Amino acid sequence: MSCFSTAIDPARFRDALGHYASGITVISSQLDDEPVGFTCQSFYSVSMDPPLVSFSVMASSLSYPTIRRAGRFAVNILTGEQVAISNQFAQRSADKWQGVEQHRSPLGNPVIAGCLHWFDCEIHAEHAAGDHIIVIGEVKALKLQDAVVEQPLLYFKGQYATLPQPA
Repeated sequence: MSCFSTAIDPARFRDALGHYASGITVISSQLDDEPVGFTCQSFYSVSMDPPLVSFSVMASSLSYPTIRRAGRFAVNILTGEQVAISNQFAQRSADKWQGVEQHRSPLGNPVIAGCLHWFDCEIHAEHAAGDHIIVIGEVKALKLQDAVVEQPLLYFKGQYATLPQPA
């Protein structure tokens, strides 16, 4: 007799995934004069050669169609001090950029001031996956902050977290 159920309860699945700590990013882009962005915790590296990264976005996202048309995006890795920015970009509001200091990446994407690091990417591939889209980007530029003293913003068990300061 098997101890596995064939049907996965979505609430239990979400709860189980919540026990995996992940970093918090904001995926951003701009088309014409319209900056867009959304909070994303499903970001990861794919390949070193060529340098590829990936993120997953809900297929119903209001921001992603603009990013797709732009053909490029930035990944802003947030610091432990940027909880408010994460919350702001997690909303489905008209102006997520209100009050957010930013500058442009080499590809023209908005980069959030004070983020831990950022990657500037062109869309390399896209794959439908259930209720999400897996987007793969080729990294064209990046910025590692000098003398990093900031901790990354993490998400674990349904709440924000940071790493303890090194001794």
